[in-house]
Amino acid sequence: MRSALPDRRGGAKRVLILVENLPSPFDRRVWQEATTLHAHGWQVSIICPTGKGYEQTREIVDGIYIYRYRLPTEGNGALSYLAEYSTALWHTFRLAFKVRNERGFDVVHACNPPDFLFLVGGFFKIFAKTRFLFDHHDINPELYEAKFGRRDIFWKLMVWLERATFRTADISIATNESYRRIAIERGGMDPQRVFVVRSGPMLDRLKIVPAKPALKCGRKYLVGYVGVMGKQEGIDLLLLAAKHIVEDMGREDVHFGLVGGGTSLDEMQRLAVTLGVADYVTFTGRVPDDELLDMLNSADVCVNPDVANEMNDKSTMNKIMEYMALGKPIVQFDLTEGRYSAGEASLYAAKNDAVDMAQKITELLDDPERRERMGAFGLTRVQDELAWEYEVPNLLRAYDAVIAGTKP
Repeated sequence: MRSALPDRRGGAKRVLILVENLPSPFDRRVWQEATTLHAHGWQVSIICPTGKGYEQTREIVDGIYIYRYRLPTEGNGALSYLAEYSTALWHTFRLAFKVRNERGFDVVHACNPPDFLFLVGGFFKIFAKTRFLFDHHDINPELYEAKFGRRDIFWKLMVWLERATFRTADISIATNESYRRIAIERGGMDPQRVFVVRSGPMLDRLKIVPAKPALKCGRKYLVGYVGVMGKQEGIDLLLLAAKHIVEDMGREDVHFGLVGGGTSLDEMQRLAVTLGVADYVTFTGRVPDDELLDMLNSADVCVNPDVANEMNDKSTMNKIMEYMALGKPIVQFDLTEGRYSAGEASLYAAKNDAVDMAQKITELLDDPERRERMGAFGLTRVQDELAWEYEVPNLLRAYDAVIAGTKP
């Protein structure tokens, strides 16, 4: 439920959440955190960019006050990143003062990437005696290396910014144990001040609904993907796997449904044409939840082609648990956190091996009983262990600690 944003001042237990890379409520993890805090008595404000479907600069959604700003074109090079990040920092500071005057806040909760939001959290920590909580979403030094393949002065800057963020934070929350170790070992944080809050799915959003055969485009099977269309997401490897399935294996009964937007979407669409598989692939771009769920519910197998590198090996991918919540068997490259999340719900292809991924996909497509067993395992694991409801106590413990100002 949305409404115009009035001018009002809040009471106790007030938090300001900062996000730069996605609008709210589109960012699932941030929105789950925000709605959870609101349900437990917190006054929640969010500063974030605008985005498709989220163009209003001020609004209330489900009792959460959202202040948005417009960014230049999404960064994909040094100058564009500089323009994006400098604009974001200016608007974040500007809107933080506005929120301070209109509603107030006791805690600044900063979500990366990027790792410069500690400047905002640190400023208000020093001059307004607020607390600063860092929500560690991405390991940016590894992300930089994955994107550009080098450790140069900018990589060193990423390491410095990360360290400065951890040193400024009163409390840090990590998405998994790999990130927790980084906060402690590389960030120098006291282990008692680092909480693991996984990005479990909210099961009331991920509804299992009947498949829509039309999405298979006249073919017997559908392979589904949801996520960002970026370089480190391995969409090129998935398209190479599709080429191997169609051309080398002679399979004309498999279609691929790829849901999501990103800086590499146009490039991946061109690559599909170059590889001769464009007729076997549907790129939806960013779509509403109901269309996303239609595609995934119609899929026989879901895939996670994230490139095997240091960043992805340590990162928990939301898409994996979303596939599991819908009872779908998975194929992915063999990565530490991916294997931890999925367990027996997934087959694991050799790292960055598109041919092996293709073979694992067709192996599952040709074995419906195995698909059913794997899907049931994943669904049970999410329902019993990984759903967001199991992370709520961890989030609230982190907030108790940040408000107390003492070690938990």
